Amino acid sequence: MKRVSTPLHYLASLLMFVALFVSSCSQPDKVGETNMLYGTDSKVWKTDKETTASGDKVAQTSADKDTELRFFANGTFNMTSPNQTMQGKYSFDQPGKKITLTPDGGTTSMAFDVTNLTEKKMTLKGTDGSSMMLEAD
Repeated sequence: MKRVSTPLHYLASLLMFVALFVSSCSQPDKVGETNMLYGTDSKVWKTDKETTASGDKVAQTSADKDTELRFFANGTFNMTSPNQTMQGKYSFDQPGKKITLTPDGGTTSMAFDVTNLTEKKMTLKGTDGSSMMLEAD
């Protein structure tokens, strides 16, 4: 029995090819090695964008855009913005994909899930579900 190709058959084949291509090109989020956080000695991260827990984009102020978060290889950090300065210690649990920031003189820590960490990009997810995407400077 001879099989007759129809336009629908070609369309299905084309859609299958496109789906395979898209899935092979997309990179899932990954959390790289600890040194991606601080580079050789230190690395500056700037906010690229923020989203709410529901995924809505948060409008950034000029102060947000000027905020810098610097991680040092010795386990310390500092954050500078036009409104405030903060320094302290951090711990990064790479296998657990969590980072905890403890400001100097503070009694509470800020904990975040690290959902993505590469040489150039980092995504932190807060306990409330909001996310902050940072880019290396």
